[in-house]
Amino acid sequence: MTDPILINFGGFVPLSTVDWRGRSVCVIFFRGCPVRCWYCHNVHLQNGTEMMTTDDVLGMVKSADLLISGVVFSGGEATMQPEALLALAEGVKQMGLCVGLHTNGVYPEVIRSLIDKRLLDFVALDMKPEWNLNTVRGKERALGTEVGQTLQICTTAFYEQNLPQFEVVLTLFPGSGDQISMIAPNISDGVDLVLQQGEYTGIRALQMKDLTIIADGICRPVRIRTREEGEIKYEGTRDCGNAGIRQG
Repeated sequence: MTDPILINFGGFVPLSTVDWRGRSVCVIFFRGCPVRCWYCHNVHLQNGTEMMTTDDVLGMVKSADLLISGVVFSGGEATMQPEALLALAEGVKQMGLCVGLHTNGVYPEVIRSLIDKRLLDFVALDMKPEWNLNTVRGKERALGTEVGQTLQICTTAFYEQNLPQFEVVLTLFPGSGDQISMIAPNISDGVDLVLQQGEYTGIRALQMKDLTIIADGICRPVRIRTREEGEIKYEGTRDCGNAGIRQG
């Protein structure tokens, strides 16, 4: 008899309408992350152990099946557990559901493998403006190479129609504008670039007006996401000289 595949389990949300635009999904959280972002809103998932079988987790998905059209894997960092992630993605596909992944992109080969197996329908790549300030396994290091590989893998798959949906998410705080202007040119046209309002105790959250100003500075259409106003499409300005066009 084959040994069960285990996941270091972080949690389960049976119904979400905000984790995959246009879909009702359930969300499976993986415990463990190699990155220590100072603003992380899931700090409790960075460490610890709560082992479950992937079959048990798929049972949770089945219980929500009538309400959802897909499953999103999040964390923590789901790609840290490639065997469990693969088993769950295959199981979800067998149920006829779509598969989404929220990732920081530090394990590009795991993502490449899932795409090659046609197991991903959506990837949200959470790029960090200050990779050099993050810590990986207790040691400070730059992660630009790994994340750049993931960006290229997903962009190529998106253009070749092997990845139906792909977006790059930038979580922004006051002072992020200059860093974003360096990242944005690396995001190909056609790939959704999401400017997301960062939240952290004691730091003023950027508002919609602040984020549209940043968007105008990078001269490309974006999606802007805030707690107060949800998500909008913002056309920005090609000449960077005038106010952009805001759409719902």
